[in-house]
Amino acid sequence: MFHVIGGSGARAARLLASRGAALLQAPHRGRKSRADPVAKSKVGRIKTPPPVDPVEMVVLKERFSEYQLIMRALRLEFKEEVLRKKYEEETGSLAEERARQEAEEHRALMAWNEQENQRLLQLRVSRVQKEEEETQRKQLEVMMKREQKQQELVRRKAVEVSQLQEDAKNFVTLENLDQRIEEALDNPKSYNFAIDKEGRVVRRTVLQ
Repeated sequence: MFHVIGGSGARAARLLASRGAALLQAPHRGRKSRADPVAKSKVGRIKTPPPVDPVEMVVLKERFSEYQLIMRALRLEFKEEVLRKKYEEETGSLAEERARQEAEEHRALMAWNEQENQRLLQLRVSRVQKEEEETQRKQLEVMMKREQKQQELVRRKAVEVSQLQEDAKNFVTLENLDQRIEEALDNPKSYNFAIDKEGRVVRRTVLQ
């Protein structure tokens, strides 16, 4: 809503502007509520519509009709353009371009998928080979340890057999019984002795 300032108001505004006084708040006239009474200056006043110029009314109607025709034509043109773009996207060159792009994207994705499958296959083969090598290494270690234990057992048995064969030379048999008796009588031994913590003989009882 525009307010027309009268001559006195304009002069007052120019006076304030010339003095450099800034308006802190724009002048504003509040709206009346339905319960407010009629202003005293408007009591008994009858509102009459402003007079209408017939020539001006004809001109305005013509111009409004032209405006409506122009807006209707613009709306139809915009709608036609939107429908044409939609049709081209669905069945025209744009659809072909989109199909070509989708085909290229599909080929690129398939190529990437093939490369990824090859990479994963190589990793899987490498992992399986390492697992087989590790399994073979562990089996070889177990076999070597078993072989070492077997060889150690054979060596100990051989030592035991050699020791038994050496000890068997001093066994008392029927053939050397008389000889061993004579040797025992000729070389008496006393086993009646005491030893200290270090295993040394500290006292021996002489045979009588």
